[in-house]
Amino acid sequence: MTQSTVAFHRRVTDALADHQLRVALDRTTNRFASSRLEGLASLPNVEHVRDQARAIRMRTLENLDKQLEQFEEAVGAAGGHVHWAKNATEASRIVLDLAKSRKVQRVVKSKSMISEEIELNKALIDAGLNVIESDLGEYIIQLANEMPSHIIAPAVHKTKEEVGRLFAAKLGVPLTHDPEQMAKIARERLRNVFLRADLGISGVNFGVAETGTIAIVTNEGNASLTVSAPRIHVAMMGIERLVPTLDDLTVMLELLARSATGQKLTVYTDLLTGPRHDEQDGPEELHVVLLDNGRSGLLGTSMAEVLACIRCGACLNVCPVYREIGGHAYGSVYPGPIGAVLTPAIGGLERWEALPMASSLCGACRDACPVRIDLPRMLLELRAKRANANRLPLWLKFGLKLYAATATRPQLFRAMVSVSRWVLGKFSAGGWLRWLPSPLSGWTSSRDFPVFADQSFSEQWQSRRTH
Repeated sequence: MTQSTVAFHRRVTDALADHQLRVALDRTTNRFASSRLEGLASLPNVEHVRDQARAIRMRTLENLDKQLEQFEEAVGAAGGHVHWAKNATEASRIVLDLAKSRKVQRVVKSKSMISEEIELNKALIDAGLNVIESDLGEYIIQLANEMPSHIIAPAVHKTKEEVGRLFAAKLGVPLTHDPEQMAKIARERLRNVFLRADLGISGVNFGVAETGTIAIVTNEGNASLTVSAPRIHVAMMGIERLVPTLDDLTVMLELLARSATGQKLTVYTDLLTGPRHDEQDGPEELHVVLLDNGRSGLLGTSMAEVLACIRCGACLNVCPVYREIGGHAYGSVYPGPIGAVLTPAIGGLERWEALPMASSLCGACRDACPVRIDLPRMLLELRAKRANANRLPLWLKFGLKLYAATATRPQLFRAMVSVSRWVLGKFSAGGWLRWLPSPLSGWTSSRDFPVFADQSFSEQWQSRRTH
């Protein structure tokens, strides 16, 4: 077992023992999952819209090179600047160089998974900049010095009681567990941050190739202030986050909020096309950083479909594994079923080989995905790659070879079943196996296993035929 797999199992064990995490996950994922169903029910011809959205995303990926060129030209024509980053190091350097050349001291950020992916905050803070997250969830985990545990709800792993204690400890405010009071405290602290910041950094939900527009959706309005108040704005964007036209953007927005939180439309939808010109509000400079970081390597492969993700988080909310262990157990910025595919796909299977195994393959993620990404298929493919790379534990490789040898020989298989029934019967209690020796103890340490029946199906069938 590799170090990365050992670390993953350790994080899972810790998560399963965390009662507060159980409470927080149950509260939020149940609400999101039920709200999603209600939201989609409000959309006429919802299945047709999902088909449209999938077609848009897949067509974009098939022509991504041309779409990116068109987007770059459109951003430039509107007065903005596009920067290309091959990896995390280049992306962070681009932002740092912009900050240094403009003598930036204070940075305000709205939610950005890309900035989390490249650890941008650390790079900026190490360079001496004052960086504050303005999304409430991101602000909470910044105070806690943690990474997000959910794509749309970064602090989903925390209960309101934990947040209240965190605010009291870090902000020196009276202890309260009232969400409205805590939101008010954060709002008061952040308001001056927007006004004093030299540089605003945001993520991008979608870029529109034909117009160079970037779309940013939030429920708190913090992105609107991050875009409009500082004199310079930097938008962090994965190269795959494009749609061809504004009409295509409309289709995606119809599904994004409904799939994420059940809303018909996110409260704030900001469309930014270039820096300000004659307007009073808006940035004097707009810079879009397009990040590859392994994405282009997936194009044209069987894993390219994962890049169609619109980051709604619906797959997390229905995943039985995520709902038990939460986001931090994955060890990646992208948790849940989408993270179990995307992270090893772009970050390397050798480093993240445990993640594709963190799935029951129930298919709930595929059913919930608004653009019908076949995550179970790709999880199985990653598992197959792991096996073909000879990275399975020795006991498992031996066990599979033994099973293949017996399963293809009916008489030997029946004999092995009889022997196994007798051996396992020695470990049973009340018809259940509650303990098995290692490595099978990995199963019985957390669940019971039914003993073999006194007669196999084949034996029962043969018995009926003879009577």
